[in-house]
Amino acid sequence: MTLTRPLRTAALTVAMLPIAFGLTACGKKADTAPVADTAIAKVAAPAGKQWSDVIVATPDGGYLMGNPDAPLKLVEYGALSCSHCAAFATEGFPKLRDDYVNSGRVSYELRFYMLNPLDVPSVLLATCANAPETVIPMAEQFWAWQPTMFTNLKAAGDSAMQQIQTLPANQRPTMIARITGMNEFFAQRGIATGQGSTCLNDVGRASALASATDKATRDFNVTGTPAFILNGRNVDVASWDGLEPLLQKAGAR
Repeated sequence: MTLTRPLRTAALTVAMLPIAFGLTACGKKADTAPVADTAIAKVAAPAGKQWSDVIVATPDGGYLMGNPDAPLKLVEYGALSCSHCAAFATEGFPKLRDDYVNSGRVSYELRFYMLNPLDVPSVLLATCANAPETVIPMAEQFWAWQPTMFTNLKAAGDSAMQQIQTLPANQRPTMIARITGMNEFFAQRGIATGQGSTCLNDVGRASALASATDKATRDFNVTGTPAFILNGRNVDVASWDGLEPLLQKAGAR
């Protein structure tokens, strides 16, 4: 769902911290993918597991699913507020997980990108459980729920967004989470009200998310989401239809 101009303008001005988030859009990338002469052999998962069951936090602030030694390392910079990311979650992620990650040839790492102020509270809550294995599944569920967030935001109206702007910066994520229904969404998935409130007020974590977004822009020229980095290169695609052939060319075939 697309926000009306007044709502979108208001949302984009409600930053949690006095940090200049580069205002970005879905789907702008650059560069090429590696090409392999031969197919890469599948790698067996640990006994009793599929590779998609293996999820760990990474030093770069992401969440890696799959074989940590996979020869093809795929990173998605995703924004929970991005409709194109939501489309990828529906159209591409299940096949990526089942056919590519579970083969042991491809690992998938999700790194959150702060596309606009809606992403700050949503990511703070999505990572609130401090359990890496829950983050990617939680993000996938959030993307499926995302249209409801925009419906709630539209129903709140411009007055609610204007009210948020009058609050101290560290109180804004809590208000955004309430009017968009994020609180209820995450409460239904085990993030209790008190726990969520603590996470929403974690200024240090919010600052780290902003810094990670800036780093993605510097290191990989990420200017929109979803952005896919394959073996250290930003590939010029933003959809599963564009990404799958690149994985196959790189040896996952």
